[in-house]
Amino acid sequence: MNRFLLYFLISIVLLIALELLSVYFIMPFPGSQLGLDADDPSQASLGRVELAYWLHTNIGWLRLVGLLFLFYPAFRLLVKPVRKWYRYVAGGLLLLYSVVLYMVNQEMMADQLFKQPIHKRVVPMSENKIPLDKLVIGFESVGQATAYPLQLIGYHHQVRDTVGSQPIMVTYCTVCRTGRVFSPLVRGQADEFRLVGMDHFNAMFEDKRTGTWWRQATGEAVVGPLRGQAILDLPARQMTLGEWAAEHPNTRVLQADPAFADEFERMKSYDRGLSKGKLTRRDSASWQPKSWIIGVEQAGFTTAYDWNELQKKRVLNDVVGGEPLVLTMAPDSASFGAWNRRVGTQVLTFRYANRQLMDEETHSVWTWRGHCTAGPLAGKRLAPMRRAYQEFWHSWRSFHLDTKRFNKP
Repeated sequence: MNRFLLYFLISIVLLIALELLSVYFIMPFPGSQLGLDADDPSQASLGRVELAYWLHTNIGWLRLVGLLFLFYPAFRLLVKPVRKWYRYVAGGLLLLYSVVLYMVNQEMMADQLFKQPIHKRVVPMSENKIPLDKLVIGFESVGQATAYPLQLIGYHHQVRDTVGSQPIMVTYCTVCRTGRVFSPLVRGQADEFRLVGMDHFNAMFEDKRTGTWWRQATGEAVVGPLRGQAILDLPARQMTLGEWAAEHPNTRVLQADPAFADEFERMKSYDRGLSKGKLTRRDSASWQPKSWIIGVEQAGFTTAYDWNELQKKRVLNDVVGGEPLVLTMAPDSASFGAWNRRVGTQVLTFRYANRQLMDEETHSVWTWRGHCTAGPLAGKRLAPMRRAYQEFWHSWRSFHLDTKRFNKP
């Protein structure tokens, strides 16, 4: 083989590999993300993320060096008399590299696969078109409430909004089933974020000012200048739109952007865990990687609760981080609540019988929302537990390595 063709082949293969590797470790390609049963996946995958970040930040000069090495053998193949098929091979590989360069930096970029709303519409309930049985992430600030349907934010991955004069960043990762609302302030300044990829199947965002990569499930900066810091996780709740609207009659609701009708259609069964894709489809058995759980965090302690058990028993009593907790299931079997069982100096124990939620200490009757409607404690309300999320079991255990499993040794 002509030595200049050999040099050309080596250079072009290295360039193609460079482009592919720059996205391979942070996108769901075969083998790019660690298995769900890794002993310490959040740390084991970090080396791959660090490599991806290094390639991301150095891709410019690496690409330039590769092109310089490519230039000389390409020039010799063009000006020197060589076999015609040498030039055909070289031309074909250059075309292949051009295609890879375009695909990697346009079509395969996370923020191009999952785009932000073009025409964002947030309307009052009187103008709402979202069905009441759809799950939403609800957020309230200074008396103003807004609901963000999972079917919509699951595609967008993030939606920026202002609620009660507070700027927020509503995020969702369908592969982890994690809904989070963050303050977009970084070091006290509002910043812009773009979806850059994933870390062990969880979405990552890159801030515009420093280029740091942030993990969606925890708000923690995993690589970059601000590594180790975290953006503020704001309290939000997940339930059906009907239940959210019953609590907040004046709520606003995010509407579907017509520009993404096809994408939303593919997400229509996600709420119920019936997605066709294996990365987003629910495992109906308990404690499997794709099983639904409720994860609760309190004072640095975490516990996971089986969604199937809560649906069956309707109420679960526990203690997390020294605080007495009760999880409640709404009549629709899709909405849930997490509440502190302490009322004044008294800690209550709840049971569900005869389709009623009652406490054993006073036999008062309560709603799943933590409101007492009858009995000695009528008019009392349970305080919400701030950090309670529904998500896939693999996600919660990946980023909460010391978590306990309720009713499990």
